[in-house]
Amino acid sequence: MPEDPKERRRRLLAMDLTELAVEFGTDKWGVHRYTPHYQRHLEHLRGEEFTLLELGVGGYARSMGGASLKMWKWFFPKAHVIGLDIEDKTALSGGRITVVQGDQTDEALLTSLMEEHQPLVVIDDGSHVPDHVRASFGVLFPLLPDDGVYAIEDTQTSYWPEWGGQADPRARGTSMDLVKDLVDGLNFEEYVDQHEPSYTDRWVRSVHCYHNLVVVEKGDNVEGTNKLDVLKERYE
Repeated sequence: MPEDPKERRRRLLAMDLTELAVEFGTDKWGVHRYTPHYQRHLEHLRGEEFTLLELGVGGYARSMGGASLKMWKWFFPKAHVIGLDIEDKTALSGGRITVVQGDQTDEALLTSLMEEHQPLVVIDDGSHVPDHVRASFGVLFPLLPDDGVYAIEDTQTSYWPEWGGQADPRARGTSMDLVKDLVDGLNFEEYVDQHEPSYTDRWVRSVHCYHNLVVVEKGDNVEGTNKLDVLKERYE
């Protein structure tokens, strides 16, 4: 017997993010272990009206995809969920889900999406090619509002040459190289040498690194340094 729509709605709204991932079959739980981390960082938005943009809709040979879009839709019952994919997945659009066809490195398209929809959360589950990851971040992060969240999934490709990564974990130009620069930038006011702070130095508030997942929180990072006070205390 088909499930009563009201009962289904009640059941889905009561689920946590991991349960919803299992319900809709997204690999954000199972193949990966992302959902507990997402719940920790995004739980405060569960009852809010906002827009979430996800790069990559998934599916391809297996299915049309869209499993994670459905997961986000039910976890955030007041949110507008936008998916961007290089393949045509626009048939998945409906209700609070909108799917756009396009390339995650298309600066004009990304800028247009940000200006029109003003997402508060961006999740990069796209190609996972480091050059693409860096290009998307370079366009999208500066356009996020304060208190926005930017997540990069599947950062393991940083270490896989066949995906455009580098076997040397200290190599420049990878996704994780970008992340490491963001972490250093948190402390830019403590640098000894003369340094002109970058945009991310000033506007990355925190960087949370997990296995194959990075969550970046946006906010004012200009706190000042207490170096002189510390030195004065040390030598008194």
